[in-house]
Amino acid sequence: MPDVLDATPYDALLLLSFGGPEGPDDVVPFLENVTRGRGIPKERLKEVGQHYFLFGGVSPINDQNRALLDALRKDFADHGLDLPVYWGNRNWAPYLTDTLREMVADGRRRVLVLATSAYASYSGCRQYREDLAGALAALEAEGLEPPKIDKLRHYFNHPGFVEPMIEGVLKSLAELPEDVRAGAHLAFTTHSIPTAAADTSGPAEDHGDGGAYVKQHLDVAKLIADAVREETGIEHPWQLVYQSRSGAPHIPWLEPDICDHLEELHGAGVPAVVMAPIGFVSDHMEVLYDLDTEATAKAEELGLPVRRSATVGADPRFAAAIRDLVLERAATENGLQVTPCALGALGASHGLCPVGCCPARAPKPAAAGADSPYA
Repeated sequence: MPDVLDATPYDALLLLSFGGPEGPDDVVPFLENVTRGRGIPKERLKEVGQHYFLFGGVSPINDQNRALLDALRKDFADHGLDLPVYWGNRNWAPYLTDTLREMVADGRRRVLVLATSAYASYSGCRQYREDLAGALAALEAEGLEPPKIDKLRHYFNHPGFVEPMIEGVLKSLAELPEDVRAGAHLAFTTHSIPTAAADTSGPAEDHGDGGAYVKQHLDVAKLIADAVREETGIEHPWQLVYQSRSGAPHIPWLEPDICDHLEELHGAGVPAVVMAPIGFVSDHMEVLYDLDTEATAKAEELGLPVRRSATVGADPRFAAAIRDLVLERAATENGLQVTPCALGALGASHGLCPVGCCPARAPKPAAAGADSPYA
């Protein structure tokens, strides 16, 4: 971490997230925002929305972002980092464009963006950058001068992201019945995406065979499994598996699905499983439904003891990691030599998304990258 707690040239941090409904009346409009342009009928959206209605029509993601905002502001204040933190969403209030308009009104000119997605992929990185470009274009259309935007690098292998997950897996193992604990398998889960999108994730040199998306998750999973072995003295078998598939059945997506994986493990005589959602920053709807509801029900049906480990959420170590990344990026912008903090075999991710990184099927302008029209 740089020695001086100075974020210059940046004058604000923007927490950029997916957003989620905060009541039953919000569910269908929220899903219309998420699926805009795909021609999905409202009746189908109501069916999809049943997952939200099981939880009163409220996604936990907005409250979790509020908690993360509090954690970031506290960490920055405690360490003397004078950097205001704002929050905007892609698909629900507070909307990104509204937040950027507020930031312009407050005189913010150089903005760093923290996206609540730790890994490289179109939906986890470039789509956020496209939304940033769209919001900046909207400000220009209103006659406002948009701020210069940069995005923090992917933080999947930063210690402040990995260490809370290690602790969560150890805690979940300890909660399993003692007679099955030693034989438990670890199922590291993340969002399934189309294999074509996975293969083109990350910079061009990483494309193919799952691309950066799969490589990064495998690196994190190995880090956690190795740390668990060192702590417990037990080699727990592990696998990267997937959840939350939402695409058309004829399009190949990353597999195996967590529920299929639980069936396979049970059939092989595995006595217990810890499900570790390493692909998610917080316990949002897909964690609560796909793991805590659906996968847990499958395990109960099989008679297979399972535990689900915690996501990072607003852990103080994660807030400290974001402070570290802010200072790292500021120092780099100021021409200083910085040694990025990263665990595992892959090293620190790129600070600026290169041309061709996580391409979309239909090219659109994207901010905060080498191909940004807002340099």
